[in-house]
Amino acid sequence: MDVYGLIGNPVEHSLSPPMHEAGYDELGLDARYVTFEPPVDEAPEAVAAAQTLGVSGLNVTIPFKQAVLEAVQPDDLAARIGAVNTIDLTGQAPTGHNTDAIGAVRALQNHDVTLAGSAVVVGAGGAGRAVAFGLADEGLTVSIANRTVETAHDLAADVPGASGHSLDELGALLADADVLVNATSVGMDEDRSPVPADALHDGLAVLDAVYSPLETRLLRDAAAAGAKTVDGAWMLLYQGVEAFERWTGRDAPVEAMNETLRRAL
Repeated sequence: MDVYGLIGNPVEHSLSPPMHEAGYDELGLDARYVTFEPPVDEAPEAVAAAQTLGVSGLNVTIPFKQAVLEAVQPDDLAARIGAVNTIDLTGQAPTGHNTDAIGAVRALQNHDVTLAGSAVVVGAGGAGRAVAFGLADEGLTVSIANRTVETAHDLAADVPGASGHSLDELGALLADADVLVNATSVGMDEDRSPVPADALHDGLAVLDAVYSPLETRLLRDAAAAGAKTVDGAWMLLYQGVEAFERWTGRDAPVEAMNETLRRAL
């Protein structure tokens, strides 16, 4: 049996176990997905212990995405983002990857969004970093808007062709934008949006990384403006799909994983 898992602290509310196990069951794979909750200062030790136990792969969540970098060989994208959320333990040395970036890209592509032109990413934290790199690698010109403008400038300096801005500039940035991604937690379990409703328009595709609730204030405002909307569960799904396919070498049963994920939300 192949064993995969998740390290984080806390992990009890993670939706990854049912989503991944639905994929294993659909393909008839002899595999299981478990969770590990090591102390917050023992990420490298947790990776080493998992490898010793014969675990084949790990997902990584808060607060370990940066801390595990010292325990793995990151690929180019994970090194540029500065965070790892997927580890392959099948080689001599653990390798680290970041599937959050491709999760956002595949979520948009799944909704027939053409990834060209310009994108606005709201938020310059971990999710914002991953999304900004993912969209820039697809060829979009990325503008990063953040509450602390200095953090937006710092991230923009790392992302090819990107620029950093304050939230006050969202109206001007969105006027000609093609894609908008909210990579903040604003809207999570609250009826607030990080983007003024009057800045939205029908030429936008809007992805909200928040998935609780699925229909956020931002997505309601975007739909009312005629924009194409993509809820955060799609990004969550596709980052998991990318990890699944990396570990198993099989095409993920996306429909089965998506159905299970949405039932669990």
